[in-house]
Amino acid sequence: MSSLLLKEAGIRQDFPVLHQNIHGKPLIYLDSGATAQKPQAVIDAMTRYYERDNASVHRGVYTLSERATVAYETARQTVQRFIHAPESREIIFTRGTTEAINLVATSLGSQWIRSGDEIILSEMEHHSNIVPWQMLCERTGALLKVIPVNDEGSLDLKRYGELLNERVRLVGLIHVSNVLGTINPIQEMIAMAHQYRIPVLIDGAQAVAHHRVDVQALDCDFYAFSGHKLYGPTGIGVLYGKSHWLDAMPPYQGGGAMIQRVSFAKTDYQSLPYKFEAGTPAIAEAIGLAAAIDYVHSIGWDSVVAHEVALTCYARDILRSIPGLRLIGEAPQKTGVISFVMAQAHPHDIGTVLDHEGVAIRAGHHCAMPLMERFGVPATARVSLGLYNDARDIEGLVAALYKVVELFG
Repeated sequence: MSSLLLKEAGIRQDFPVLHQNIHGKPLIYLDSGATAQKPQAVIDAMTRYYERDNASVHRGVYTLSERATVAYETARQTVQRFIHAPESREIIFTRGTTEAINLVATSLGSQWIRSGDEIILSEMEHHSNIVPWQMLCERTGALLKVIPVNDEGSLDLKRYGELLNERVRLVGLIHVSNVLGTINPIQEMIAMAHQYRIPVLIDGAQAVAHHRVDVQALDCDFYAFSGHKLYGPTGIGVLYGKSHWLDAMPPYQGGGAMIQRVSFAKTDYQSLPYKFEAGTPAIAEAIGLAAAIDYVHSIGWDSVVAHEVALTCYARDILRSIPGLRLIGEAPQKTGVISFVMAQAHPHDIGTVLDHEGVAIRAGHHCAMPLMERFGVPATARVSLGLYNDARDIEGLVAALYKVVELFG
């Protein structure tokens, strides 16, 4: 199998961290689902800010601050276009997906959720889209309801329809499973919830780097994602929210930048998006995120999707040939996330052996312990693909897995 995308575009060369050996072997990085590597364009954009424009945004009247403000707000507009949001004021910068979900659970939850209300999640959610809602339920007396996952790794839509009723006040869904790679039919599920006028929050952390996201076409009420899984920096994330929800929600944190006027008698808050961005923001990180989005666009979504589909199919086919290896999750709609277990060794042992062969994968419960319980495993080994991976990486992975068979078989 060959990768025309990588041959023609030289993608791997754009990522400096990949040009090294680990334990004397060329690095094969297969953990992009945890964090993607950063292209030189992102590193350069952040370096330029620190070298030329380092200043706080919005409040300075001098040149550096004005340049930093333009770059920061341009990054917001870049994100708006990236997910096709109607307005840039609907784009809230956060520290990541986790903070974005906590913001909604805290701010919307304080006004919208009461004792006896119900919140629907799925059995495949990341802990970041479970724990904040559990905490809200503990505070309010609301109840969690769970959409089950079937044996192939797809959500049970019939059961989901049965869970929807007038008591449900919010649905929280993962767009792409970080364990199974399942692409959930969220547009259909959002429409089902909206028949009951239930708002829907989508955890898009594993989706935005793999295919085009259009929040208007999805009609989701909230969409959250992290920069570092999109070839951008850590410490920056995005919450998109429909303006009528965000306008009605109280601030998540108090402090500088989110206020219009402060007295000891009363504080007047800023309008969107600044109402939810207290304190000095992650300026360089927002600029880096915009550079990452521009980088992905420069490659083109058609090329990104075609490359990942071909490489994922190749990887799954060749992994099935390894003795004792069992794939977890066989949903028909999948992205480049592959979980597996081996009869010979625990996933942590697999990860250690592979590391000594220069191959970096993830091993553990992947912050999805309820899903591990559903499939009856304590942990899985997980391969997650990025733009920079090619067939040679998969072949190196397979060779390393045969080392596991040899050592533990």
